[in-house]
Amino acid sequence: MTLAGGVLTTASAVLSLARSGDEPPVTIPRDPAREAARRELAKRMYHENDPGLLQRALDAFWNWLDRLLNTAAAATPGGTIGLLVVILAVIAVLAALWWRLGTPHRQAASAPALFDDRPRSAAEHRAAAEAHAAQGHWNQALQERMRAIVRSLEERALLDVRPGRTADEAAAEAGRALPSHTDRLRTAAREFDDVTYGGRRSSEQSYHRIAELDRDLERSKPVLASSTNSAAHTTHKGAAE
Repeated sequence: MTLAGGVLTTASAVLSLARSGDEPPVTIPRDPAREAARRELAKRMYHENDPGLLQRALDAFWNWLDRLLNTAAAATPGGTIGLLVVILAVIAVLAALWWRLGTPHRQAASAPALFDDRPRSAAEHRAAAEAHAAQGHWNQALQERMRAIVRSLEERALLDVRPGRTADEAAAEAGRALPSHTDRLRTAAREFDDVTYGGRRSSEQSYHRIAELDRDLERSKPVLASSTNSAAHTTHKGAAE
């Protein structure tokens, strides 16, 4: 018997005893009985062990998740095991993409400038690069060494001084004056962009590669435009003869 039914039975028994034995029993109408049961069940003593709001929310969430997984398992070949295989495969793909691409970063519509607002000499950039390298800060070391390369080429008048120049533009322009280093200059510019704007991490080997390029460029002699034109003219003349 339910609690509400017990309350109604007790109330009916009390009223029946209050009347004489030869009078008909007293019955309680439906609505008053329902109200009496509601008041009885609303008492605090019946709700002392009820779960709290947080527990009810957690129970509802886990029930929803359980229904969702059961539905997905029923629709997946292999049931629960098949669903676990699919989830693990998705996690593996996401981990591989994260490892390959690195942390996502917003990039501007055009590549930012190579230098900041404060001009520094090539020697200052090299000193800053060596200081970062000594502390194992390879990202900053590589960035400063690339800036040293471009500033050095500007100081030698192999590049015109242009504050808004990007690393890719500097590599392309320097490659025309130093054609034997074109590929290494492009690689250095790409590594600079990957570290600065692509969220990649540099390494000690990458820094030493770009530092070696810096030293080689210092010892390299540029190919003048007039010499290039003369060589092309001689080649063309020889071919004609």
